[in-house]
Amino acid sequence: MSNQAKKDQTQDLIKETAKNLFFVKGKFDATTQEIADEAGVNRTLINYYFRSRDNLIQIIFDEAQKVEHEKSEIIMNSDLPFKEKIGQFIEGSLSTSLQYPYLETYIVSQINKGNCHKKDIEEDELHKLYKDIEAEMELGSIEKMEPVQFLLNMVSLLVFPSAVRPLLMENLMISEKKFDKIISARKDIILNMLFKN
Repeated sequence: MSNQAKKDQTQDLIKETAKNLFFVKGKFDATTQEIADEAGVNRTLINYYFRSRDNLIQIIFDEAQKVEHEKSEIIMNSDLPFKEKIGQFIEGSLSTSLQYPYLETYIVSQINKGNCHKKDIEEDELHKLYKDIEAEMELGSIEKMEPVQFLLNMVSLLVFPSAVRPLLMENLMISEKKFDKIISARKDIILNMLFKN
């Protein structure tokens, strides 16, 4: 293996380890030393590859936002019927929640700290989405409400269980495996709550 390949491999290992600590384990305040220990590397390598913990966090944050943007693209740029688009978005979101249970919580925590956040949807795309929702309401497949309420309902049904995962698991006495199974089964439940037919 070439020196460059080893460097790339180590850099990817550090990044994936940090993502695992932040998005999978929910350890948002993990120190440089904790990341290094978890990755099995010397702490100085994090500074060597990323210059600082903050820079590593920014790179991870940008990657997290990319995942969120890709999910939004499903709704914005698909020619599928509306309910199918929403179904694909829900499926993608649930899959991401299973892979990275604390991703949305991490993004919100970074926004609350004043870290940069890029909008997932542009204003004209949002207006088009609202028109699509209103058209579905006129067809009678969705209860009439402000289009933003439909989106709030959908996002709440998707994100809330993962955002409070540890609390739900403890209070409802649910194991990790059982919780993942519950999340996996939510697509049809959410669609049935959002759509009349």
